[in-house]
Formats: sequence, C-alpha cells, structure tokens
Amino acid sequence: MNVSDKYRTAWESYWSQTSDARGEAIWDSDPSLSAAPHSELLLPHADPDRTIVDLGCGNGTQTRYLATRFARAVGVDLSHAAVEHARRAANGDPVEFRQLDLTDTDAVRALHQHLGDTHVYMRAVIHQSEPPARPAVAAAVAELIGSEGRAFVVELTSGSREVLKRAASEPGGPGPKLQRVFHHGLKPADASDEEIPRLLTEAGLTVLADGETTVPQTEHLTDGTRIDLPAHWFVLARA
Repeated sequence: MNVSDKYRTAWESYWSQTSDARGEAIWDSDPSLSAAPHSELLLPHADPDRTIVDLGCGNGTQTRYLATRFARAVGVDLSHAAVEHARRAANGDPVEFRQLDLTDTDAVRALHQHLGDTHVYMRAVIHQSEPPARPAVAAAVAELIGSEGRAFVVELTSGSREVLKRAASEPGGPGPKLQRVFHHGLKPADASDEEIPRLLTEAGLTVLADGETTVPQTEHLTDGTRIDLPAHWFVLARA
C-alpha cells in the first residue's frame, strides 16, 4: 500500500510552510539530544563502517550528525519539500537525501538493492503514521537492514499524550510550533504502547536492547520547561 493523498499532502504542506531556520520544526532538536545519544546506544551492536539510512529525516539535522559516526549517511523522507530543506542545510556536507515513501515496497527494496544491508535510524515515525501504513513502515526497517544491518528505532509512548495535552491547554493555547503541527493535521503519539513492539516483531525484527527515554522538542511551556515527550527505544536486528 501507499500512504493516502491526505497524509502526503499534510506533510508536504507542513514542510513547504516551514522555514530553513534551525529548530523551526518542533522535533528539530539538536543532535546532542537525539542522534548523538542514540548512536551511543546503537554502536555497540552496529558496524560503523556500514551505511546508515535515516528514515523520516525531515530537514536532515540528525542525518548530518549520523554521517560523522558512520561510513555513509542517507536521509529519506516522504516529503519532497523536506528533502529540499535537507539538501540546502547540508551545504556540501558528505550526506545524501532522497524522497521515499516507506510504504512503497518496491521503492524500499530498490533502495536496499542499491545500498546493500544498511543500518537504520528512525525517530518517531511509526507513531504518527496512518494506522494501515504502520506495518509497511516496520517492514521497511527490516528490508533495509537485511541480515547484516542493525536498526535504532525510537517511538513516542502514551505518556506523550499527557505532555501534549498539557502543552495544548496552556493559558495562551499551544505554542506556535505545536500549533502548526495540529494545523497541518499531523497526529503525534497516535499509536498504542503495545502496537509498536508488535509491529516490529511481525516485521521479522528481534530486539537486541531497549529502554525508556524522551524525545526532546524545540518548544517550551510557559514556565520555561522544555517539552520532552516520553518514548521507548529499540535496537533491532532481523530475527
């Protein structure tokens, strides 16, 4: 299956109306809070001489960091506008970006054939995907890592809904970055806590390590507290 036109349009409009300013997207956190600690969790299980693919790379902030830790980094995103953001921000850095629908099985398989078994980095993609698309997203992770690669997947947990509810009910309403997420019809923390590990297992993946964490955002509550969304991380291999 492929994602719906509504979903594709929502992401295209979001990124088309997002500036190139660092942190303009609410999830565009500094790599020191995201890809750096995540790499430390992945690398004990993963060969740094292998390519890593950043699924749902957005404007490529995390991908550019991953390129400093692995032999090669490729960022892919559903949105053409996001990929253009990422290419502009790369500014000559040795990193590649391309448009890819993770639910397009043939396109994912073609990328695997082109790159060989890779590592995968996926930060908060399944939870906001349309429910019918989620199994295909998990299957894309399994396809890309093959038998030799490893994956780092981090997804929001149900606790994130309470944090988002609190942020949305601030006296002045949600901050401008969170407001834009809702305005474009994006649905964070939409998957249940049981669904994510089930989807990963059904995709033929096995958990090598996992734990609790947060996904830091670039927006704060009115009291100055940064919005940190509760999440669970997994290091995965093919079963």
